[in-house]
Amino acid sequence: MRGYLAPKNANSTNSLSSGGVEYVRKAMGSVDPEEVKRAGNDLYSTGHLAEALSLYDRAIVLSPDNAVYRNNRAAALTRLGRLGEALRECEEAVRLDPNYKRAQQRLGYLFLRFWAYTLTEVHSRLGQVENAKKYFTISEMYPDQVGLQKLQPVEKHLRQCTDARRVNDWRSALRECDAAIAAGADSSPQLFMCRVEALLKLLQIKDAESSILNIPKLEPSTASCSQCRFFGMLSEAYLHFVQAQTEMALGRFENAVTAAERAAQLDPRNVEVALLLKNVKFVARARARGNDLFKSERFTEACSAYAEGLKLDPFNSVLYCNRAACWFKLGQWGNSIEDCNQALHIQPNYTKALLRRAASNSKLEIWVDAVKDYEALQRELPDDKEVAESLFHARIALKKSRGEEVHNMKFGGEVEEVSCLEQFRAAISLPGVSVVHFKSAFSFESMDISPFVDTLCSRYPSINFLKVDIERSPTVANAENVRLVPTFKIYKNGSRVKEIVCPTRDVLEHSVRRYSF
Repeated sequence: MRGYLAPKNANSTNSLSSGGVEYVRKAMGSVDPEEVKRAGNDLYSTGHLAEALSLYDRAIVLSPDNAVYRNNRAAALTRLGRLGEALRECEEAVRLDPNYKRAQQRLGYLFLRFWAYTLTEVHSRLGQVENAKKYFTISEMYPDQVGLQKLQPVEKHLRQCTDARRVNDWRSALRECDAAIAAGADSSPQLFMCRVEALLKLLQIKDAESSILNIPKLEPSTASCSQCRFFGMLSEAYLHFVQAQTEMALGRFENAVTAAERAAQLDPRNVEVALLLKNVKFVARARARGNDLFKSERFTEACSAYAEGLKLDPFNSVLYCNRAACWFKLGQWGNSIEDCNQALHIQPNYTKALLRRAASNSKLEIWVDAVKDYEALQRELPDDKEVAESLFHARIALKKSRGEEVHNMKFGGEVEEVSCLEQFRAAISLPGVSVVHFKSAFSFESMDISPFVDTLCSRYPSINFLKVDIERSPTVANAENVRLVPTFKIYKNGSRVKEIVCPTRDVLEHSVRRYSF
């Protein structure tokens, strides 16, 4: 029958051949569980895992107390990445046949991939490494030496990670956590959450946020998993414990309270969980009180409320940014800049803090810093007209502060159509930078790039954008010796500084940005 079952990759979506489909159909109709199992094994060995799983399911229906069928189902589930279900099937196989060595070994490897143990100050509690060791050594005469060898580095790195976390050595904790994952515990939500916690403590908020998206999803816990402990707390409680810290760091205070409450429900006697819940609730109340006071324009009191929250959460960028807004309203722009600096130290890409610092620098007429901040904001928000206008005015102010002459410079506008040579010469003679788009209604390339020129006009409002249709205004095209379209010419204070023929959008914007100021 193997001829009908060509091998395929486990992740492939290829269908069975017509003969293979008939083979599966016939096996599914059998009432002999051994025949069904053998067909499942054939499919499993050729990589048709979903089909093999359906046959193992059928075999279990026919003989629900057969440990071999449960173990085979666990094997298929493992290769399909459904590790939680595989773990439960293995446990059921061992329950049905406590002497079934193959199921014990598979269970050991699954425990190894999932979770680890935790150490208290005095003694260790049973966890997944201990579970794995139990099943690798359950046969005293023939222990699984390969499994035990795989277990040793995981156990070592987890002990070192636990020790590092206990003394707040978060760089070492992160390194040991990564090493444990690489050594084999690659499906442990708790270990991946440990990475997130370490990144949060190291103020790598963005990395922590992205890492949390890659945490392995675990189906509902088995009985053996639910009571395992991780860093002294129940393993599932630890997931919510770190989730609460993540939500706090990102300014989602209500979500943080919900996650901390869930951790406390799961492990109500854990001191670390109880302390986190107390602190999260306090900080969330302080932030809410500060927001209410700010809305009531009681800015001094709002500052004090945010400061109370910062006492318990001194690395909360949102609280610093909110207090910076209060300082700004009070006219204390230096304090506003300091709090924005703190927020940006914690979250370097925090747009709201950058906006507030830029505005405070403008108020204090620190134009160099204001321009830097607005330029950074424009890179993040290239189509934001308010940012573009603020950058324009900051650049003008910087020029004036340096004693440079600034005449007739205006902000914004649309792409201006030029119809005659006199209008063209007058336009490019204006102070500043002018970008001229020579185009033709009969050129696909010209028409294709025209909307992007409109976008650049909005994105770089300090530049004059002009367009010349070479059919309608041949005099201008001839004077400028334009033969191909689209052609772009850039002028600065009346002098041509750049010419580009048929550019890509990236090349055009790079040139515009270069001469924008």
